[in-house]
Amino acid sequence: MGPAGAAERRRDAVMAAEFGFPSRLPALLGVRYPIVQGGMSWASSSAALALAVARAGGLGTIAAGPMRPEALVEAIRTVRAGTEAPFAVNIPLYNKRSAEFLDIAEAERVPVLIASQGGPRAHLPRFRAYGAKWLHVVASPLHAAKAEAAGVDGLIVVGGEAGGHPAPDEVSAMVMVRAVAQAVALPVIGAGGVADGAGIAAMFALGAEGAQLGTRFLMTEEATVHPAYKEMVRKAALSDTTLVGRGGLPVRQLRNRFTEEVDAAERAGHEKEALALLYASRSLKLAALDGDVEWGKVEAGQTAGLISDVPPAAEVMRRLVMEAEAVRRRLAGLPAEVPA
Repeated sequence: MGPAGAAERRRDAVMAAEFGFPSRLPALLGVRYPIVQGGMSWASSSAALALAVARAGGLGTIAAGPMRPEALVEAIRTVRAGTEAPFAVNIPLYNKRSAEFLDIAEAERVPVLIASQGGPRAHLPRFRAYGAKWLHVVASPLHAAKAEAAGVDGLIVVGGEAGGHPAPDEVSAMVMVRAVAQAVALPVIGAGGVADGAGIAAMFALGAEGAQLGTRFLMTEEATVHPAYKEMVRKAALSDTTLVGRGGLPVRQLRNRFTEEVDAAERAGHEKEALALLYASRSLKLAALDGDVEWGKVEAGQTAGLISDVPPAAEVMRRLVMEAEAVRRRLAGLPAEVPA
């Protein structure tokens, strides 16, 4: 059996796996498993990763942020041509092209919108009109309650461990997901600090009904970032990430010469404006596309320290489902009462 046949076998193994955690998300979104691939600029700004995850039963996500409009249209159509499964497009509402991205998503009848950093209320009616679902990314119980009141379908709750733009106040997912789950009635998807099935099970224990993984899916064959980027993440230890840009829109990334420069400027007491200019002088693109992992922003979550391989996305999905189910069964076998 050739590579295509092997991929089919891996996908079939995932689709046949049991997943016993109760969740409203499969029925709401049309997916088999309540596992969301995070929308990661450059890593999932094409069809490949989203298509692989969607085929394997999760919610694959195209990251619109850095894309040209015509490239976004092409990616959406490629995913749709490759699977009947639902998929998502992630749109940061602060992006200067967000209005155009939303128009494209509507015109292409994207089944799931994932949005962040902006209010959803004004956008919901036109997507409701054709049956799309809207997941909103939040990092506090207050913002979660506002998104719920606006009428979104579900929430992605991001903790401080996450790569890219985590919770600015650095509250961990362990605390943030629990707080939001207590504050709202909507389905909650926990994000930040999840790299395997045990992490998914932990999110359910906190009251979530699904999990979003970024760095784990960044470290797959289909993720479109430079090999040097993946290699740096592969070698990372648990303590190798840091937050840069505190006080604004912070980014969690791996420590490198750029983060050292920012740290030195902060220790020297540079003015806020000078720090902002320094922060803006480097980009994710520099690392993700050009492979400059010394001076670029190598965005990754703390889970980088738990990941050491780069398998196909379908294999990651298979592991996640099997591991989560193994944890569920182990916990179900614990005694109901603690012996005296």
